[in-house]
Amino acid sequence: MATQTAPSAEGARQGPGRPSAITFVVCSAAFMAMLDVFVVNVAFTGIGTEFDARLADLSWVLNAYAIVYAALLVPAGRLADRYGRKPAFLAGLALFTAASAACSLAPQLGWLVFFRAVQAVGAAVLTPASLGLLLTVLPTARRAGAVRIWATTSSFAAAVGPVVGGGLVELSWRWVFLINIPVGVAAFVAARYVLPDLRDASAARIPDPLGTVALAVAFGAVSLGLVKGQDWAWTGAATIGTFTVAAAGIAVFVVRILSHPTPVVDPALFRTPAFVWANITVLMFCTAFGAVFPSVVLWLQGPAGYSTLVTGLAIAPGPLMVPLFAAVGRRLAKRVPAGVLVAAGNLLFAGGALLLASGASLDTRYATQILPGWLVIGIGIGLAMPVMLSQATAQLPGAQAATGSAVVNTSRQLGYVLGVAILVAVLGTAGPALDLAHTFQHAWWFIAAIAAGSAATAFGITGRTRS
Repeated sequence: MATQTAPSAEGARQGPGRPSAITFVVCSAAFMAMLDVFVVNVAFTGIGTEFDARLADLSWVLNAYAIVYAALLVPAGRLADRYGRKPAFLAGLALFTAASAACSLAPQLGWLVFFRAVQAVGAAVLTPASLGLLLTVLPTARRAGAVRIWATTSSFAAAVGPVVGGGLVELSWRWVFLINIPVGVAAFVAARYVLPDLRDASAARIPDPLGTVALAVAFGAVSLGLVKGQDWAWTGAATIGTFTVAAAGIAVFVVRILSHPTPVVDPALFRTPAFVWANITVLMFCTAFGAVFPSVVLWLQGPAGYSTLVTGLAIAPGPLMVPLFAAVGRRLAKRVPAGVLVAAGNLLFAGGALLLASGASLDTRYATQILPGWLVIGIGIGLAMPVMLSQATAQLPGAQAATGSAVVNTSRQLGYVLGVAILVAVLGTAGPALDLAHTFQHAWWFIAAIAAGSAATAFGITGRTRS
């Protein structure tokens, strides 16, 4: 069993006796990172108009971030365990904030995608360090609750993001990145004084760099193949070659995990059944989640003809349900098995997507065709997401806290990449305007099917943990 070093002098002075302050600082950073994701969704049309970009090219504003983030989360978590979660948190926060400023100044779409990738590096360092701090510093009895608070904070960002983004984009899409700067600076100053400095002395070697590269190549190739498949032809040499590269990357990654002395992911993590099933469920859930949000935004700004500000206001009711029903889920979790609660949330998610599909019409009536399904989706996400995240990490030993949380967040980001890429692929099949409603309907059917599959895998979360 790995052991942790004693906290540094600064950490000892601060001590782990300030759990509320630590939770507040960590959740502030999580709020900023997630706010950026949802604000960027609403800014899609504005960015595309300024740079005259197609949807397939524009999707890389989301996918470049998600791919880099997912590929670096696990090695960044390992390094945070070894070299200190506080230094990692501060470094990631500083880089994320600086990259946000660079995004606001991007002169071309290519530069924006590049700066988004730099943002993702900062977020990849920040996220596992923050969750590792929560899982290590807090008493065992408070860990699951703290992770639920962390997830609910992210959900609250999803609720306010569309409204904030809609208002900012009316000025310029560049303001959606500038908003991160004051939040990032305030969180950095607070973290300097509040967070303890804890590290795992056993993680002496840098995690396998080849495994990290293989993972990034696999994610990028899958996304590229899905986004470009329509242009290249699904049976064309370029598409088949791209998916072959993805398969090779996954194979190399698996081999390196099993053979390298310091693998990117410790195989021992997967001896906890709840952790395994939670990751599978998170992957499927986030594939549906990654597709549904931009699909509704694109529908409202496209066929419905809404402005950016009106779109933000129209989007807000669904995400507002998330923190409300996350609180309901916390109460239900005391009496209902975790897997059952997550399955129920995913089934509601699937039902909401079916409601959207059933109301797809170019003659959009928001109150009857969009709002009901959108509210049901928000309720389902609120019940499912916090419980999934807390169950995936709560039973891990402290020495694997940051790495384990990084694996969970890698599953989240891979799901987002797949969701956006598949949505772009489906919408790319749209023909004349009359077919547009049917195309979005197919997208919402796909989302419903993935959410229903996530409900099925959720029952494994309640399995007993191996000793």
